[in-house]
Amino acid sequence: MQITPAHPPAPRRCSPAPLTPDVESFYHLPHGEHTGQACQGTACFAAKHLNPARWAEAAAQNPRVYCLGECFAAPAKGQTRPRPPVKVFSSHGIVLGRIAAGGARSLAAAQKMGGYAALAQALTQSPEQLLAAVETSGLRGRGGAGFPTGRKWRAVAAQPAGTKYVVANADEGDAGAYIDRYIMEDDPHALIEGMILAAYAVGATQGYIYVRIEYPQAVSVLQAALLEARAAGWLGARIGGKDFTFNLEVYVGHGSYVCGEETSLLRSIEGQRPEVMARPPYPTERGLFGRPTLLNNVETLVSVPWIVTHGGAAYAALGFSKSRGTKALSLNSLFNRPGLYEVEFGVTVRHIVEVIGGGLRGGGKLKGVIIGGPIIGLIPPHLLDTPLGFEELAAIGAGVGHGGVVAFDEHTSIPALVEHVFAFGAYESCGKCTPCRSGSGRVEAIFTAAIAGTASRADLQECRDLVTALKLTSLCGHGTGLARFAESILRYYPTEIEPCFK
Repeated sequence: MQITPAHPPAPRRCSPAPLTPDVESFYHLPHGEHTGQACQGTACFAAKHLNPARWAEAAAQNPRVYCLGECFAAPAKGQTRPRPPVKVFSSHGIVLGRIAAGGARSLAAAQKMGGYAALAQALTQSPEQLLAAVETSGLRGRGGAGFPTGRKWRAVAAQPAGTKYVVANADEGDAGAYIDRYIMEDDPHALIEGMILAAYAVGATQGYIYVRIEYPQAVSVLQAALLEARAAGWLGARIGGKDFTFNLEVYVGHGSYVCGEETSLLRSIEGQRPEVMARPPYPTERGLFGRPTLLNNVETLVSVPWIVTHGGAAYAALGFSKSRGTKALSLNSLFNRPGLYEVEFGVTVRHIVEVIGGGLRGGGKLKGVIIGGPIIGLIPPHLLDTPLGFEELAAIGAGVGHGGVVAFDEHTSIPALVEHVFAFGAYESCGKCTPCRSGSGRVEAIFTAAIAGTASRADLQECRDLVTALKLTSLCGHGTGLARFAESILRYYPTEIEPCFK
């Protein structure tokens, strides 16, 4: 379906008024000074022995850059365009299918591979039918929390008619994850189509794609794709001949991991200091500019066109337990086969590590693996037979998270890993709540002392107490995630931790 709009305005990169000094001071990269820097993220930390000089360069620089989306080539410097291997280990390439087939950056390429067919189909139906399909599918948020997507969409749709927003969370800051980067760079129309479908379902008229500043190529590709989509009539007024208007802009962040949290992200778009806000009210009721807002992760939105085309029941038939459909995974450079892979839920962590990833480089011995970290539990080797599923991984203190799979071999010191993760946690804390603001830095200091051999048993007990406080009283998932990580370390690696405290 081709529709000629009546001279719609061109899409733009959303740029609010210049940041005030107070707001600017919150960000690490308010002016984009990340170009050419070496990465200090967890995937690069795990691979630092592969290039010690580059890691030393990263450790000495300021401001810090914690992920460049180059985890398949870690330790990384700058952002390049080597394309990682991409493969679908599922009967359906729902998320990575077009990318595995060579990519579809242009509208013409996307349409040859089925792009916008789902939107054309949905526009012949009611928004209620689209909502019902997403609910039937069992799709859950792929950003980490795993909240039922249909329930979130329904909550926004139920709000009174008026201004509503759809926001794509492309602030992919989890060190080890580069899924969203390659979706945006190699299949941008999949995200755009998913957002238009979401807007149609919930009654939104304006959307934003919040892209982290470390992904400049994704921004350029998205801008070009938005121009194409608008020229083809997929954005603007009366889309599909319906009384349906939807406009979409790209908003580029300024360098902050915590902006991946929904309330922080929305405040960032508003030009406010992006500290985490208490909930309720939830964004579905009072979100961006005080209006009902649907906020989904990139992978979540990209899954929707397939659901529309094939039906919610077909999607629900994939996966297992309460985890339906497929999940994209990004494997770091310690694997023999780093890259992007799409699997059905239910595959074991061992299969991911040993079969899909091909084991570790040089026959290295696995010490542990994080999926969707760094602030999530470390999975020890004896639990590799755990299935990939939201509840199943949570039961062992780990999680699906965003899907970045970071392996650690015998070169990794567990106390040094704890120091690294809590240094990251302290640096990226928004400072809104005391447990995270003060506790994360204190745990980092305790492990710095432990590595130096100057920590006591009392310090270890203080660490345990701080972790409990983080778990029970943190305002958002940043603090609670740090607690989950620490709990898994204390639970599964006592022989490496306790000797450090005299």
